[in-house]
Amino acid sequence: MENIMSNVQRYLTKRNLIFIAIFALVGVIALQIPVAQLEGSRVKFTVYDAFAPIAGAFIGSIPGVIAVFLMQFFNFLAHGAHIEDAGTIIRFFPTLFAALYFAKKGRFNLIIPAIAIIAFLAHPIGRTVWYFALFWIIPIVAYYFRDRFLLARALGATFTAHAVGGALWIWAFALPAPVWNALIPVVAAERILFALGIAGSFLLVNNLLCFLEKKHVLSLGFHINQKYLISPFRAYYEGKKQTLA
Repeated sequence: MENIMSNVQRYLTKRNLIFIAIFALVGVIALQIPVAQLEGSRVKFTVYDAFAPIAGAFIGSIPGVIAVFLMQFFNFLAHGAHIEDAGTIIRFFPTLFAALYFAKKGRFNLIIPAIAIIAFLAHPIGRTVWYFALFWIIPIVAYYFRDRFLLARALGATFTAHAVGGALWIWAFALPAPVWNALIPVVAAERILFALGIAGSFLLVNNLLCFLEKKHVLSLGFHINQKYLISPFRAYYEGKKQTLA
């Protein structure tokens, strides 16, 4: 019991709670801006899909996943907690794994898409469109480049979300092979757009947090990546390091 409480206290710090609250609020707003309709369901992709995965990069993987879950949960409650179909439930999961991928490099970055590929190919329809699952090799390849290129990290995150969603979708809705074939160009364009959105969101929030810290508006020790700061903020951090040294 003491171990559980210590873990809760470690993750739910004042810094993380403030960040979770802000992210949940912005995320709920992003959930209201639709981008595309999900095939076979009444559920839609929203701007949230290009924003939510970055949460864990600033406060850690577990708090980040909590923030992403709360965004979706509050939105679910705000819309009357109404379940349209299985897609409503499935939509809770993919972005959680995208946030996990973007937050931290680990074996799960490789395992999750691999399991998704196996699950997809285990379905009779999935075996007839096996090439659709080739999309999910992207997060596996991106794993080896994520530390060097932000876009690779973003592509890995969005295609991890797609892998989890796709594997669940084929078992929930059993869409026929022609639909999966028709989705291939759509997925390619959509995921590139989401990857650019994730990368852009990260750059914006990363620099915004640095700006707030520099102006002493909010200084709670968020994980700010100096590599992706604009020149004035990078100089500020370098000066801060020299002062501490």
